[in-house]
Amino acid sequence: MKRTTVFMLASIALMAPTLAHAEEAQDTQETPIVGSTLIGTAKAELRKLARGWSTKRQVLGHTVFNDKNEQVGVIDDVIFAADTSASYGIIGVGGFLGMGKRDVAIPVAQIKEVGGKFILAGATKEALKALPAFEYAH
Repeated sequence: MKRTTVFMLASIALMAPTLAHAEEAQDTQETPIVGSTLIGTAKAELRKLARGWSTKRQVLGHTVFNDKNEQVGVIDDVIFAADTSASYGIIGVGGFLGMGKRDVAIPVAQIKEVGGKFILAGATKEALKALPAFEYAH
């Protein structure tokens, strides 16, 4: 029994440098290729990407204010155009505790981020409620 345990520990100790070398090699790997298609991205590129914006963490669910610092809605979604640029912010307006709320589409160019707050200048709750409701295509 003791021999087996010693043998296993020695094997693990001998494999550790090999595992560390394999992990280093993975860090420098290029984008994986499956057949003739590139998929995913290299770890080094992911590290750069992680420093960028995250729609889920930094935009979705955040309150939208007007230029008078009044709450006028919440960002529920962002619509991206075919060229991958953000085109519309879907703002949830009205309602109470999720009941009676509706979504409206606002061009992203009209929504400004100032000091961590999203500002829609000139907007009021009433003006947003008067806009046509946004509905997703099925």
